[in-house]
Amino acid sequence: MTVRVLGACLFLGSGFLVSAAGTSTPTFSRDVAPILYSRCLECHRQGEAAPMAFTSYAEVRPWAKAIKQAVLTRKMPPWLADPHFGEFRNDRRMPDDEMQTIAKWADSGAPEGDAKQMPPMPHFETGWRIPKPDAVFDIGTDYDVPSEGVVAYKYFTVPTNFTEDKWVEAAEVRPGQRGAVHHIIAFIKEPGSPAGAAIPGNILVGFAPGENPLRLNPGTAVLVKAGSSIYFQVHYTPNGKAVKDRSYIGLRFAQEPPKFRAIRGLAINLGFKIPPNDPNYEVRSSATMDREVTLDSLMPHMHLRGKDFQYTVVYPDGRQEVILSVPKYDFNWQLMYQLKSPMLLPKGTRINCVAHFDNSPNNRYNPDPAKEVKWGEQTWEEMMIGFFTYTVPNAPQGTLSAEKRAP
Repeated sequence: MTVRVLGACLFLGSGFLVSAAGTSTPTFSRDVAPILYSRCLECHRQGEAAPMAFTSYAEVRPWAKAIKQAVLTRKMPPWLADPHFGEFRNDRRMPDDEMQTIAKWADSGAPEGDAKQMPPMPHFETGWRIPKPDAVFDIGTDYDVPSEGVVAYKYFTVPTNFTEDKWVEAAEVRPGQRGAVHHIIAFIKEPGSPAGAAIPGNILVGFAPGENPLRLNPGTAVLVKAGSSIYFQVHYTPNGKAVKDRSYIGLRFAQEPPKFRAIRGLAINLGFKIPPNDPNYEVRSSATMDREVTLDSLMPHMHLRGKDFQYTVVYPDGRQEVILSVPKYDFNWQLMYQLKSPMLLPKGTRINCVAHFDNSPNNRYNPDPAKEVKWGEQTWEEMMIGFFTYTVPNAPQGTLSAEKRAP
């Protein structure tokens, strides 16, 4: 539903509003708090990424009009997938009736109502978005982030000292200095692997703007073999103040060996060259399954010139299916899209990705439209990666191959 349609609904009459909040004026305690508690508190609470907390009426009341505007324009909760393609179990879109309840509440002066009608506060583990971790590992040092300049990616290898294989069902990376950390990727460095262990299939979990922690379906987990290390890739972005960072990761273990092993894959293109001032440059990538797998989730990744991103599954018999379309990619919301019904992909199936980049002056986030843009680690450069997570039965099998295609 577009903003124009929502505005019409609000203007044309109260019937639609009444269906959302009944005949009485919505109150925070009875009507609004249950919505915010279920949809917003994961981020809008003390110590998390959101700039304000929504845990009480006193915290929410000053933001009533802004909350109304954010939900009616679907700026919040953030969700970028086109609803015409795919269904996702972590779909953040707020239903129309909840949006209208918030709108009517804000327009009625944002009354508190009877505090006795407040819902119970959801339980969150202090300092985490996942349940309490069974093991926590930091990067092993207090890294000095300078106040200015460009910092190349930093890598930290931390031994787990696991004496037996561990199955991880949830994991979360926490930046020590959120304002100076752009992203972190935690890889699994298995015993005997080379020093440069940033292998895509060994990605455990990441932190980036808008990215959620790893939470797998029951009976599914990531294998961390005995003797493995955690290999942190950290992208620091100086912000004018020198700080010391000691970022860390929390792991929660499955209580028994899972039925399915989760593995990260990607469709990547390293060879593109985006011309200066091009408003719609297309880049493609592809990955081919060399065994039968079950596709679980998708996560497109580009930088500031990223415009849109689409995943299409091409089956061995030639059938094609668009499974995710992100028509307005936003670098500040790097979301993972978890399929509502994981898809069985036969051997030989391809995941094709198509992305477009806006390197024109019309892109207000464009660092420099006059420059040709290639692959690079820094945000003023570009990337084109179609991340995905797939599962296989918990037994040794083959590997996944990823094709690299020219733009």
